[in-house]
Amino acid sequence: MTTVTTVSVPAGWPATEEQARAVQDELRERVVLDEPGPPPGSGHVTGVDVAYDDERDVVAAAAVVLDAATLGVVAEATAVGRVSFPYVPGLLAFRELPAVLAVLDALPVPPGLVVCDGYGLAHPRRFGLAAHLGVLTRLPTIGVAKNPFTFVHDEPGTARGSSAPLLAGTEEVGRALRTRDAVKPVFVSVGHRVGLDNACAHTLALTPAYRLPETTRRADALCRRALREATA
Repeated sequence: MTTVTTVSVPAGWPATEEQARAVQDELRERVVLDEPGPPPGSGHVTGVDVAYDDERDVVAAAAVVLDAATLGVVAEATAVGRVSFPYVPGLLAFRELPAVLAVLDALPVPPGLVVCDGYGLAHPRRFGLAAHLGVLTRLPTIGVAKNPFTFVHDEPGTARGSSAPLLAGTEEVGRALRTRDAVKPVFVSVGHRVGLDNACAHTLALTPAYRLPETTRRADALCRRALREATA
């Protein structure tokens, strides 16, 4: 059974780029980087994802909770509402967070580790969606992205599990991680209360058969379905 929630934009939500960057600067100081995070294969792990229909000004979010040991679905929820912020690269969290927060609140079980389809520290201001969500919820979070955004990396080895640092100059902001032999890597970064080694171990545990984590694959399918139903 999927819980469906209606999202409203929170009072005082930033309306301009300047306001949004000020919020990032303030909240970034609260990111916790010195905790290892939950061990892979234990407890719950939850994927969150968001889909848009900008013409109709509709956003749909989904959260899917998996048993980390079996990757079976424990619970899922969706939320639908109005788009809360314009599209600005580097500020996508302000478009997505109201719906993501609502969908996490709607879950009937604790989410455990939350996996975002996007970035944590691998962000120009070191405060992507995964970091922002972690600070607001106090949950352990990681970002697993499909592309490296603005950062550079050497090509990891061709075998599953191979990785290479994702670099901003000399700073490691994440890792390019091979989840399938000889298939394009994914890009893992820490959000909040998880170490990078552990974030990569979780990502490998969540990719037994496909390039992208099961959390992301299931949340993506669910939010797209919720958007179709909301705009039908």
